[in-house]
Amino acid sequence: MVHQAADSATTPKATQETTQETTQERILALLEAEPELTQRMLAERVGLTPDGVKYHLTKLRAAGAIRHVGSTKAGRWEVLK
Repeated sequence: MVHQAADSATTPKATQETTQETTQERILALLEAEPELTQRMLAERVGLTPDGVKYHLTKLRAAGAIRHVGSTKAGRWEVLK
């Protein structure tokens, strides 16, 4: 049996990072188009659970890509990057 080195673009970690980037790009595009979307609405549109969306929103906030302005119920999202 011959083992070949895995291509770095197809390793599980690289695939996971690519999927996260794609999901976050979709979330950013949705928030730019409709800044008043709730986490539940985003989850339905992206095909994730509300907790999955919350995870990505936390990552995007930490990266300085988004921020939430206003109250929890009547606020909106601002895309910064």
